[in-house]
Amino acid sequence: MTDTPPRRRHSPAVYRRRRLVLLLVVLLVIAAVVLAFWRPWEGSTAGSAPAPTVSSDAGEASASPPADQPAPAASPSAPQPSSDATPADVEACSARSVQVSAVTDKDAYGAGELPQLSISLTNSGAEPCLLNVGTATQKLTVSSGPDVWWRSTDCQSESSDQVVQIDPGQTVSSVTPITWDRTRSSVDSCDGERPAAPAGYFNLAVEIGGLAGQQERQFVLR
Repeated sequence: MTDTPPRRRHSPAVYRRRRLVLLLVVLLVIAAVVLAFWRPWEGSTAGSAPAPTVSSDAGEASASPPADQPAPAASPSAPQPSSDATPADVEACSARSVQVSAVTDKDAYGAGELPQLSISLTNSGAEPCLLNVGTATQKLTVSSGPDVWWRSTDCQSESSDQVVQIDPGQTVSSVTPITWDRTRSSVDSCDGERPAAPAGYFNLAVEIGGLAGQQERQFVLR
């Protein structure tokens, strides 16, 4: 009977390599399981609120009016009061509650600079009120002393009505200022040449919705 030779023992280094390989296999299996179930992007997306949308009740913007034609003093989307009042319950604005102001973009204008004229309305009363701010009710007048140089109504080709509600404490202004071309206007010179205004002091007076401005706005042409 042949004697079986003794089994040769592997060196400690071989066992260490085998254990290392086994450990790597276990780690790979654990990593695969974690990746299969851990999806943080799903939580952040599913739990987030949708982006807010912006809506408006205002219609499309109209083209800018000619230089001598007044623009509306308030847009149709002007803020409405938070009370339960309806237009039928709201009274018309009066000079007691609404202050009308003439506005210019500068106090003084250099040679070639054209004044931008507009109207501002402030409801200082305790109740909302209604006012027709359409071009049909607007009148802007530029004068130098007693000499009237320009009226917005002299060459106004079209006019419209626009009734808006002004809340207590609310201020509304012309959507688009009127550009004065620094010439003298008249109903007979709308399509022809007009005399240029000289340097000096001028005053802007305004009227809208039957309400006149409390005071004129003074400015200077250089």
